[in-house]
Amino acid sequence: MTSDPIRCGWRGMAGDPLYEAYHDTEWGVPEYDSRALWEKLVLDGFQAGLAWITILRKRDAFRAAFADFDPEQVARFGEADRARLMADAGIVRSNGKIDAAIAGARIYLDMRDKGEDFSQFLWSFTNGTVIQNSWERIDQVPAQTRVAEEMSKALKAKGYKFVGPVIVYAFMQATGFVNDHLTSCHRHAQVRRMSPS
Repeated sequence: MTSDPIRCGWRGMAGDPLYEAYHDTEWGVPEYDSRALWEKLVLDGFQAGLAWITILRKRDAFRAAFADFDPEQVARFGEADRARLMADAGIVRSNGKIDAAIAGARIYLDMRDKGEDFSQFLWSFTNGTVIQNSWERIDQVPAQTRVAEEMSKALKAKGYKFVGPVIVYAFMQATGFVNDHLTSCHRHAQVRRMSPS
């Protein structure tokens, strides 16, 4: 008989297969693909004011609604698409967040067209390295950091919305800019080994 691995003590995760799989396979893994990073940033913006599990349960619906988060397609969304999205019960229906996602796709493409890679832009805030933390308790993990504040400020300067420092730090944790798995968690050492030396 095998026992469950020790995980970070996220509220509501224990016994939820979707949440546990996300923690065990995705959260904290360094991500370098620009499109994937943009998708996660959009989803974290939609999370504002909600629990991440709410977004995780709706992620497939979000991907269907937002053309698999293809910035080229999302950037062309017009009024008919806005109306379609606001009528889609499978996603979080918020005029501001939908507008931010569409505008964000256009900003992403503008950056690309000017020769600025989205992934390189984001990773420059950690000098291309993963910040390795060694938290023992969940109450030690910060809600935001100086690096998150700097990234947030730079994203806002480019015109992105729903990118405050708390949202940005959650994004950084999820996409592996920082390793915030607790030291007791079975993923802490695994994620550390994934980080570039």
